[in-house]
Amino acid sequence: MPPQQHEQEQDHLLPLLADDREERAYDPTEKVVVIGLDDGDLDNLSTAPPFSWKKLWLFTGPGFLMSIAFLDPGNLEGDLQSGAIAGYSLLWLLLWATAVGLLVQLLSARLGVATGRHLAELCREEYPSWARMVLWVMAELALIGSDIQEVIGSAIAIKILSNGILPLWSGVVITALDCFIFLFLENYGVRKLEAVFAVLIATMALSFAWMFGETKPSGSELLIGILVPKLSSKTIQQAVGVVGCIIMPHNVFLHSALVQSRDIDNNKKGRVQEALRYYSIESTLALVVSFMINLFVTTVFAKGFYGTEQANNIGLVNAGQYLQEKYGGGLFPILYIWGIGLLAAGQSSTITGTYAGQFIMGGFLNLRLKKWLRALITRSCAIVPTIIVALVFDTSEDMLDVLNEWLNVLQSVQIPFALIPLLYLVSQEHIMGTFKIGPILKVCLIIALFYILL
Repeated sequence: MPPQQHEQEQDHLLPLLADDREERAYDPTEKVVVIGLDDGDLDNLSTAPPFSWKKLWLFTGPGFLMSIAFLDPGNLEGDLQSGAIAGYSLLWLLLWATAVGLLVQLLSARLGVATGRHLAELCREEYPSWARMVLWVMAELALIGSDIQEVIGSAIAIKILSNGILPLWSGVVITALDCFIFLFLENYGVRKLEAVFAVLIATMALSFAWMFGETKPSGSELLIGILVPKLSSKTIQQAVGVVGCIIMPHNVFLHSALVQSRDIDNNKKGRVQEALRYYSIESTLALVVSFMINLFVTTVFAKGFYGTEQANNIGLVNAGQYLQEKYGGGLFPILYIWGIGLLAAGQSSTITGTYAGQFIMGGFLNLRLKKWLRALITRSCAIVPTIIVALVFDTSEDMLDVLNEWLNVLQSVQIPFALIPLLYLVSQEHIMGTFKIGPILKVCLIIALFYILL
């Protein structure tokens, strides 16, 4: 080959090699453009412009996708067992765990916006190989544990809504196909995908609010449960489960990637400040909604089953039947209301689990794979153990509920492997620049997390 022709071919390949050298959360063509709405001379400003409802709308989406992890079947399992066994007494912990979860997610968003990279990518770049591999394995274990709960939750809902015609394992297989639904929706753009999640969250909110209205929990006991901290030795496992299912390790990785779905120039301070402002508002609203939904579920089961013989036996599998026996049919059978809400929780969380798995695997390992292949690998990692669980526990409801409860505890154990890297990275000036957090905020967060985890 002539030297000149060889050089021309090399020049032609250079852009491709540069683009493919590192994995990115979103391609430039996939990002939502948010500039150009009465910005004025923002590019030359060092502060964010005045508040704009239009821009808040354009930034709305990532926070609600992140909030799905606060509403997955594992959370519902923790909520109903907390209500049935501890009554209203752990509502204060639910509130504070959600508040600390919000702070963690705001730090995750801050990291993603200020650096233009997500947590898994930065762990790959900043940590030595052995530490990077440990963090990756722990993140994958947390994700698989969460995925088992999410897929099993969807399968239980399908079994309820099919009147038991479809067994648990068939529901798992049906739910496994959600990765293809995810890929189909993603082809239509980020905003379309976010709209689908908004519908699923609204479905959960309506279903569980309906249950709340049907059962009429005690308002005074609810208020006392939120305001007065109370914990006994009999409710320790439920308390740990509440924390584990609210602060999800894989969600910390997910949110730092989701915020990059907006086209933000992180070299301009004003742009970053503006994005952080809108993401903070949106994330707060999203977690207020998630807290209310968790509150509905906890209080419904506290009202119906606290202090009863069924309290220690109730779980995700038999909850619908217990509700039906307790409250009857009504205008619309409460069993099916529970099934619809559970299905919305399961389907939405399995899709976000697929999303999180792609970012975690791609970020830690720098995999340059097509999206459908990454989704397939991610989904297979969770589906294979889930099908085994479904086949083994299909005839043993009690054992399945015990497994779900211990998976919530597993999430709690895995929390430090996501939070320690996050706190380290957001406090480093060479990574965050002027957006690094100060030592006071860092110490306060560590104390808050230490208190919650204890």
